[in-house]
Amino acid sequence: MKLSKPYLYNALEGMNFQSFTEIQKKTLPAALKGRDILGVSETGSGKTHAFLLPVFDRLDEDEQEVQSVIVSPTRELADQLHRFASELASYTTAPIDIRLYTGGRDRERELERLKKSQPQVVIGTPGKLVDLAVKENALKLYRARTFVIDEADMTLEFGFLKELETLANVIDKRAQLLVFSATLPEHLRQFVKKSMYQPLEVILSKDRLSKLNIRHRFIKSPQDKRLETLDRIIGAINPYLALVFANTIEEVDALASHLRALDLDVTKLHGNLTVRERKQAIREIEKLNVQYIAASDMAARGIDIDGVSHVVNLAFPKDPNFYIHRVGRTGRMGASGEAITLYDEHDSEAFDFLKQEGVTLEFCDIKDGEFIQSKQKPEKQDKRRPSKQEKIKPGYKKKHHARRKKGQS
Repeated sequence: MKLSKPYLYNALEGMNFQSFTEIQKKTLPAALKGRDILGVSETGSGKTHAFLLPVFDRLDEDEQEVQSVIVSPTRELADQLHRFASELASYTTAPIDIRLYTGGRDRERELERLKKSQPQVVIGTPGKLVDLAVKENALKLYRARTFVIDEADMTLEFGFLKELETLANVIDKRAQLLVFSATLPEHLRQFVKKSMYQPLEVILSKDRLSKLNIRHRFIKSPQDKRLETLDRIIGAINPYLALVFANTIEEVDALASHLRALDLDVTKLHGNLTVRERKQAIREIEKLNVQYIAASDMAARGIDIDGVSHVVNLAFPKDPNFYIHRVGRTGRMGASGEAITLYDEHDSEAFDFLKQEGVTLEFCDIKDGEFIQSKQKPEKQDKRRPSKQEKIKPGYKKKHHARRKKGQS
């Protein structure tokens, strides 16, 4: 593959970019030629630069109009994309106008600036872009030559299909469409069929978990004893940084309070935090001021967190695909990681899913502060309707000096 802008090679060298990842090798040549791309690969595989490099390679620095639109499902991901894009642009002598549009920002100031000039590269969340481009008609997207949807499965999971279709109708029908995703659910497949023109499909998600250097441990624990079991896990690990997942916001709040009561350095991440609270939490994480993060699934998909050595699931996620997104936070870039999940007898289907993904299941318990092997495993649930006579049972300390090989973000 050959980039037409020499400064991009300088940027890759300056970012310690060692080699192209598999998703980059298979999508970049076609993307650089303007072809529509559907790229599916796991978190941390290099999807971001698989679309940022074509965006900048095809950019005309002399045209002061919207040329590329990048949609991201969350503020945090959009902010990260803006940082990566700005870093690439910093290697050129020609100024590139990159603007970030997400909720919680000064809307009036944004509108006033758009009256004076248009950005060349737009990065934002779906609702905010529809607000500025359609409702206000202030952001002129119709001339864009490239339309990127990042974390497409997550964007659709969050209910942004209508907004994506609205933006696609505003942008020139001849624009290149680059869609990147960690998974390929049916609703994304339908969107692709409707919106893309003869796309190159690169699907690298088979055996996603088996490709990561992660040890998967499973501990049987009743629902009402999960925090007690977590205490025993904490006594058996010494994480560089641990993500502890719960399934509801209320459970995340309770989890964070419990960890603080143990005098641990902890912060929390979930969808009900204010913009200010989330920024503060992210700053604490980036400064390595915390060792534990109590999180909802927003953290599994909504933000890139470096240095995660352990992932603990207080329960399986309701959607088994989110197990992949959760544990994919560790074991990245060649590092090893550990995932510890609490389960009960109702989780047999989740284990069936993991077996299909090629995961080696290690059932264990904790004794005297150490993990020991166990033969416990969930039994297949009897789905017969019970008769009236039947009783129903109730229910690393190696500093991340290369914290990110930036070319593989």
